[in-house]
Amino acid sequence: METIKQDKNKLVFKAEIEESLANAIRRYVYQIPIIAVDEVEISKNDSPLYDETIAHRIGLIPLKQNKKEGTLKLKSNKEGFVYSGEMTGDVKVIYDKIPITLLNKGQEIEIVARTRAGKGTEHSKFTPGLFVYRNVIEINVDKDVAEKIKQIIPDVEINVKGNKAVIIDDKEREILDVCEGIAEKEGKDAEIKTKEELIFNIESFGQIEAKDIFVKSIEALKKDLGDFAKKIK
Repeated sequence: METIKQDKNKLVFKAEIEESLANAIRRYVYQIPIIAVDEVEISKNDSPLYDETIAHRIGLIPLKQNKKEGTLKLKSNKEGFVYSGEMTGDVKVIYDKIPITLLNKGQEIEIVARTRAGKGTEHSKFTPGLFVYRNVIEINVDKDVAEKIKQIIPDVEINVKGNKAVIIDDKEREILDVCEGIAEKEGKDAEIKTKEELIFNIESFGQIEAKDIFVKSIEALKKDLGDFAKKIK
């Protein structure tokens, strides 16, 4: 396993793993319990947005994770945008500047929202982030095509062998389409070889760290496999 990039909200790494297992781990992101707004009571709404639209927007605001359910309140009569940071209560929002609606002079909005833990299989608001993967790709092109690619992507690593050049697409940014496009524009072919290694790209919405999304997905998968094994016995 080789880490390519890691911070609180993003993890990119390379590993040699069976694609079927990688896909199972990816799917189990939707089995991680996440706190989100589940019920919204709107007592006043003079804004141009329907109640249902506002409720939907509030439901998708990422929240800091509490073990218990909580309540959030929003009351505003100021002119201009109403932001997520104006919501107060038992649970804290992660991003303060998510627009909820817009009020004109003299308009008001008053809301009480209740949270609960749920899973992404129920609704996307309970999803902690994005989890994608792809194969490492070896791209073989003519040397002159590689030089054109270098002009477009200055940081690309190119291994020149005679009149041929080899480019390995194994970084955070996928470059295969760019390389193929340049080769086609130059009237040349690009030989593509798929490697066994996979590039994993995990991006958190902020509720939990990106690395924890990967760990908790594996834990949820192991639990279900364990339960299944017990039933077989």
